[in-house]
Amino acid sequence: MKKIYSLILLGLISIQISAQKFEEKNIKKHISFLASDKLKGRATSSAEEIKAANYIAAQFKKSGLSAFHNSYLKPFVYKKSNNPHDTSTVGIQEKASNNVVGFLDNKAPYTIVIGGHYDHLGLGHDRNSLDANPDGKIHNGADDNASGTAGVIELANYFSTNKKTEPFNFLFICFSGEELGLLGSKKYCENPDLELSKIDYMINMDMIGRLNDSTKKLLIYGVGTSPVFVPLLDSINTKLSLKKDSSGIGPSDQTSFYLKDIPVLHFFTGQHCDYHKPSDDADKINYAGEVEVLNYITAVIEKTYHYPKLTFAKTRNPDLGKSSYKVTMGVMPDYTYEGEGMRIDGVTDNKPAFKAGLLKGDVVKKLGSFEVKDVQGYMKALSNFKKGDSTTIEIQRNTETKVLNLTF
Repeated sequence: MKKIYSLILLGLISIQISAQKFEEKNIKKHISFLASDKLKGRATSSAEEIKAANYIAAQFKKSGLSAFHNSYLKPFVYKKSNNPHDTSTVGIQEKASNNVVGFLDNKAPYTIVIGGHYDHLGLGHDRNSLDANPDGKIHNGADDNASGTAGVIELANYFSTNKKTEPFNFLFICFSGEELGLLGSKKYCENPDLELSKIDYMINMDMIGRLNDSTKKLLIYGVGTSPVFVPLLDSINTKLSLKKDSSGIGPSDQTSFYLKDIPVLHFFTGQHCDYHKPSDDADKINYAGEVEVLNYITAVIEKTYHYPKLTFAKTRNPDLGKSSYKVTMGVMPDYTYEGEGMRIDGVTDNKPAFKAGLLKGDVVKKLGSFEVKDVQGYMKALSNFKKGDSTTIEIQRNTETKVLNLTF
């Protein structure tokens, strides 16, 4: 009897191991390398970004992906000023960088794109940092977006080694230049390796490494870009709490594909106080949480095997009010917040919000005379102020309503 029990137990263990798609140690290995100090923040076109690109290419080769034109690196050029504080055309130079591309050819008529950007802010010279004094500080970008890059690598390994022949080909792309304005994905869509009409849909992963163990909230953008996405996502049994947004346009690389009439989904575990700061380090990643996210994304992809080529649908663009702002409060909105108002997820030292006494967790209800119902309402309200203006800000702090004085 004991022997039979042991055999059954071994069988169950074997089934569990064979069903396991992703391992925390592999994700940690990728993120620990990409977000290490020796890569100095992977700034676009830097020597360290090339090291990151070569690492990704080596992982694609190890997984058995094919390379186009005998190289996993797909170069592109762009123009950039050497002086980020100079808005004139003086000092504009042409620079070069690389997307990293691998192809899994299943001889299928259509292809699924799985992508994420691998560049970050480098040493904080490009005005993208939210640190009070960023210049010269290494911005490792563990969550943004070594986490997404690790996801691309691991999904590439899974789909190329699972001994299945899927009814789609897979195109895995790690984009450069996202932090400078989605440069890599834009350039790729202008010069793709496959006909864009042969792409079924695009999956983007940007910041998937900070799943909250309590809320299990996973944000999914682009659910309105094909009529099948919402029912498909809801049909998958998961312990994750899904927050869905219909728009195909957003601040990451799925936008470039959406603008080419390709259905897109963008996966994101939410903002945090380390966003675009030197403190976004590998020791803050929830590796078990990223495994959960990748398991869910895999289930989504495999569910689409039962559908014909997805129908593309245009979505309403996010209404963010004016496209440019003369002022900033120096706060990080909590994009996962579902209550009324705009909850603050982080406050930057020595910025207007900090000086006014705002704290992480405060919920902004009113800015001056403008009601704030959500993040978009906050953005609209902010667009009405200019540098030097003083106003009041009404916040909810725990159970107490406070009105503070704020100067931009």
